[in-house]
Amino acid sequence: MSRLVLDVSVSLDGFTTGPDVREEEPMGDGGERLHEWHAGKGPDGGVDLGVVREDTAVGAVLIGRRTFDLGLGPWGGTPWPGVPSFVVTHRTREDLRGDNGGTFAFDGLKAAARRAKDAAGDKEVWVLGADVARQLLRAGLLDEVRIHLVPVLLGEGTRLFAGERAELVPVGKPVAGAVTHLRYRVSKP
Repeated sequence: MSRLVLDVSVSLDGFTTGPDVREEEPMGDGGERLHEWHAGKGPDGGVDLGVVREDTAVGAVLIGRRTFDLGLGPWGGTPWPGVPSFVVTHRTREDLRGDNGGTFAFDGLKAAARRAKDAAGDKEVWVLGADVARQLLRAGLLDEVRIHLVPVLLGEGTRLFAGERAELVPVGKPVAGAVTHLRYRVSKP
């Protein structure tokens, strides 16, 4: 059965975006720096590329509404071509087919999570957006957290788990490339 996995790059001071997130800068001012490690450049960049290659079992995506609104243009469709994406929202609408072959479906948190898991089959459901990640954690639905800790201080932006509490159990050892890659299972009572 599929798992709900948050795979996110975070600044050393705990932000998933830079300040002033807007249409022209969907990651906020300086926020794109959080994803530069994907290119494998920098010290031990080959390690980072290995992490990227490992994380390919995406069967569906669960997205917050704001992430969808800001990401649709740059993505040109779903975040992963052809992969179904489920947008968590109170403003439901008809499904939307992306230019890259994927479909967006719109639903409430629990229904969207259930539908995404069904669509993913034995692959993972990746979670995009700090707000929807917090909602899933609060609802006891988030299974795993993968953090890519980027050595940059953004000073402001979107905090990852602002105000939430949870017990996280390490999965494996940290892996260090240009950034430090951490994996945790969310402990459920």
